[in-house]
Amino acid sequence: MLANLHTHTRRCRHAANEPDRAWVEAALAAGLRTLGFSDHCPWPRDAPPVPPPGFRSGVRMDPEETGEYVASLLALREEYAGRIDILIGFEAEHLPTRIAAQDDLFARFPVDYLICGQHYIGDGSGEWLGDWSGSPTADEARLAAYADRCIEAMESGRYLYLAHPDVLNFTGPDEVYARHMGRLCDWLAAHDSPVEVNLLGLADGRHYPSERFLRLAAEHGNWATIGIDAHRPDAIREAVAGVEARALALCARCGLAVHEPPLPAAAHGSGFA
Repeated sequence: MLANLHTHTRRCRHAANEPDRAWVEAALAAGLRTLGFSDHCPWPRDAPPVPPPGFRSGVRMDPEETGEYVASLLALREEYAGRIDILIGFEAEHLPTRIAAQDDLFARFPVDYLICGQHYIGDGSGEWLGDWSGSPTADEARLAAYADRCIEAMESGRYLYLAHPDVLNFTGPDEVYARHMGRLCDWLAAHDSPVEVNLLGLADGRHYPSERFLRLAAEHGNWATIGIDAHRPDAIREAVAGVEARALALCARCGLAVHEPPLPAAAHGSGFA
């Protein structure tokens, strides 16, 4: 592994309370050449749906923290220049009611890239209603909506790749799963866009990465990339110490080729428009 583009920080409130430098030092110790930070994107306060009074997200930074996040990473990029390349990004949901405000927010900062992590399917209100994409479901309509939204997101051209595409926890029949997730795989294959094998999910024993999905992806001609989804600096060290090898073995078992993640064509502040 030479690059990881799926890295979080303490600002999302469910990652380790460590300075950004700790993630950089862990990446250097692991032999990475590129470290992309992609903390969970803030949701502009004036974009619907508006959360209930007093709600404060436990999974993303406040909009007011965006400037400090970017400034911290710019300073580290300069300090570590020549040792490791630091990219500035966000992991974002593609939610139609929020996308214009989100674009406006990101346009004010030197953002290199976005990855799409579709944690919520509808309008995002699932964040305070406790209804996320990983909630078990046998509802075909929900599965179809997830695939449609992911395709819509990638077609928009905003996202470098789709994070944990198998986060939708469908418990229904395999043929139904293949019908809709196969459509997503077809789009990704046609556009040479990878499926992420998520090391956080693998290390924690979550329902993703899903062997059912990875076998389907191989059948549809996809290729895979590895995302550490680091919420702790030690997760980077653990990745190269063993979790990455487990992911590679899983992909080999599924017949899926693995490559380094795509890098933004125009990095260091000009990759997002």
